[in-house]
Amino acid sequence: LAPSNVYSQFSLDEEPINYYDVEPNDPITDLQKKIDSGKVKLEFNEKNGYLTSVLKELKIPKESQLLVFSKTSFQLPKINPSKPRAVYFNDEVYMGWVQYGDVLEISANDPLNGTMFYSLDQEETESPKFLRHTDRCTICHASSRTERVPGHLVRSVFPDKKGNPLFKAGTFSIDHRSPIKNRWGGWYVSGHSGKQTHMGNMTIKNKRKPEEFNPEEGANLTDLSRFFDTSPYMTPYSDIVSLMVVEHQGRMQNLFTRANFHGRSALYQEKVLNKALKREKNYRSETTQRQFNHVGEKVVEYLLFSDEEKLTDKISGVSGFTEMFQKKGIKDKKGRSLRDFDLEKRIFKYPCSYLIHSEAFDVLPEPVKKYIFKRMWDILNQKVDEKKYAHLSKEDCQNIIEILRDTKKGLPDYWQIEAVSLK
Repeated sequence: LAPSNVYSQFSLDEEPINYYDVEPNDPITDLQKKIDSGKVKLEFNEKNGYLTSVLKELKIPKESQLLVFSKTSFQLPKINPSKPRAVYFNDEVYMGWVQYGDVLEISANDPLNGTMFYSLDQEETESPKFLRHTDRCTICHASSRTERVPGHLVRSVFPDKKGNPLFKAGTFSIDHRSPIKNRWGGWYVSGHSGKQTHMGNMTIKNKRKPEEFNPEEGANLTDLSRFFDTSPYMTPYSDIVSLMVVEHQGRMQNLFTRANFHGRSALYQEKVLNKALKREKNYRSETTQRQFNHVGEKVVEYLLFSDEEKLTDKISGVSGFTEMFQKKGIKDKKGRSLRDFDLEKRIFKYPCSYLIHSEAFDVLPEPVKKYIFKRMWDILNQKVDEKKYAHLSKEDCQNIIEILRDTKKGLPDYWQIEAVSLK
């Protein structure tokens, strides 16, 4: 494998990325075209403005609702523990709504160009317009916390009673590798986690010693009305399973974007060098191949849940999100899906990300995707002996291979014809 310092260099505002000038290709762009053509008319209501209508048009389920009360949005003056910001999401779009907020906040996944950021004014008009933001959002959402690409970020903080993060106490960037005990500071959490405690549903009383709080007081709660009036929201929940899914999903999409940008940049640089050095058009150096391998390996690790935090007790949600999410799964001949939950020892029953079915995966540069498929094949056939993949049992490997054979378009031929020996 390539050492960690092997990278193709790229700039967001230069060839071949051109992030700030590119024409977006995401669900918000599609929706805006429908609004402009008259095919769609957004409905405005006094309770939540355009929220209900936009969720409907984008097919974002209300069951996905998450509630965050830390002041970590640009509308932070209107957010506090008694008026949390609501977040809704599906596989492609994330939407933030604030009570009496000026705008809806939206981030949408563009398969080729990374995360795009938008706002929609919460004022009734004949022609609603989604406004794209660049520098304003990428200050935080294109940093080391997002793999240095325009992406998604889930943070856990130590919030005071007004929702202000105590940054001196530190923060945690959260994904499926994070210890449960460090998750959800500044978030409301509804659902059961058994003996596993977390930072959700709590505010810090002693600013000098923020780490000294009783996490059991915030665990295993299903009724959030003790903290705030839940009636303005789409549901009264901030589902624990929904939180776990959004954490996994956000970083997975960031890694796809990272692999895409680095892969495209490596191809671009290769073309320039081959021309300058009068090489064959298809010449590929070992250095360039190592770049593809390096970014591909990061995708493989996360796709196969390497270093996933092990659950020590059962997790269960209360909003209906669990059942709704599983129903969307692409099923194999045996009725299995990569969206099937486990929630007792790990989040998913079959440890391979459902986002392998996404367009963001499909549009990865071919040399990167070629590496990913071959590497996964070797790992799942147990041809490698590496600690980071030791969590995959023979049964896990067989199940994943069978599911992908039935459900994943574009698999290399050898996935279908090569004998599997896992007995």
